[in-house]
Amino acid sequence: MNILMLSSTFPYPPTRGGTQVRTFNLLKHLSQRHAVTLVTQRDRDVTEAEIIGLRDCVDNLVIFERPLDSGVRAGIFQKIQRFATFLQQGTPPSVLNRYSIEMQEWVDNFVQMKKCDVITCEHSVNEIYVRSHFHKHLRTLVNIHSSVYGTCRNQLATGISENILRDKINLPLLRRYEQSYCSKFSEIVVTTEEDKIQLQAFRPNSKITVIPNGVDLVSFPNRTIDPGGHHLVFIGAMDNLANIDAVCFFSNQILPRIQEIYPDTTFDIVGSRPAPEVLALQNQPGINVTGKVPSMVDYLHKATVCVVPMRTGFGIKNKTLEAMAAGVPVVASDRGLEGLAVDSAGTPLRALRANEPAQYITAISQLFDNPQLRFELSHNGRQMVETQFTWDIAGKHYEQVCLGDDTQG
Repeated sequence: MNILMLSSTFPYPPTRGGTQVRTFNLLKHLSQRHAVTLVTQRDRDVTEAEIIGLRDCVDNLVIFERPLDSGVRAGIFQKIQRFATFLQQGTPPSVLNRYSIEMQEWVDNFVQMKKCDVITCEHSVNEIYVRSHFHKHLRTLVNIHSSVYGTCRNQLATGISENILRDKINLPLLRRYEQSYCSKFSEIVVTTEEDKIQLQAFRPNSKITVIPNGVDLVSFPNRTIDPGGHHLVFIGAMDNLANIDAVCFFSNQILPRIQEIYPDTTFDIVGSRPAPEVLALQNQPGINVTGKVPSMVDYLHKATVCVVPMRTGFGIKNKTLEAMAAGVPVVASDRGLEGLAVDSAGTPLRALRANEPAQYITAISQLFDNPQLRFELSHNGRQMVETQFTWDIAGKHYEQVCLGDDTQG
């Protein structure tokens, strides 16, 4: 089967972030048995070595430069133009700022020449390249890593929106947008049941399949010893709004109260591109902001507990799965545990749930004081990942969807 994958985010190396991890591992699996053409864009920081590494993973790699006036480089005129287009045509600025006319022409020509059997859009931002008539001639998929409408709504509800007025204006427009673009696709893929329910409400007749994220068990081996102590860790890209909010919330409202009980408690914030407000946290006692590190798993293995205090952001969190794979006990919020059965009736206890500061303090104290509980969560979390959340499992299911013979929904 000939598969055309569209990803405006350059998906290599897969350690760059959640979008890259999912895209890379799915294309890696599909490439084992199918001819995959990947069309992507490169930012200025993409190296030639990374291009060579990605080219080795696919049959055909086509790269376009990211539009020069996109993202933070866009001037006020371009931003006004894009918002006007959003109002009139329904396409958000976050989609338009990565749109490449050259890439569109290439896709149109490739489809017209009937060089593919399936098109997959890796992340909904790539839906813009799929014409409404494509699905009449070939199979079209959109792999929605997380709902843009749901994310905006959640950020407003939790009070962490960067621009409340803008997001209040955008919210109904994003709802209209998500309803509209989904109609172009033969099938929609999401990461959690929650996203499926929301999108099903938008388009009851759409075929929606849940395929969770996975973990590379070689990159995240189970740790061999429990280090004990009072060491906390958070992992993730530290220029991401949801991650910034999570570590600031934890550092300001929870960590000082834990340190009153356990004065030697440390908190490692591990991840690339830390924002200024994250860097400022290392002025507080016990906090270490690492920036980019060679291996996140080394920090996980040294930690007593991994905290995932997310208050926004939809979809299964790679950071939660990676911590569990590494054998680290997890304390996480409802958002941090989305899509995971960790503490329901009849399920082995795999993580402790907390949403309010007092709940975090109780859960972390329990784990600090109880080696047996740490062992239980470590064992059960790793076992869950091994049996339910590997990239091999996700890749096989995604292949079935691409072939059109999937039996799960």
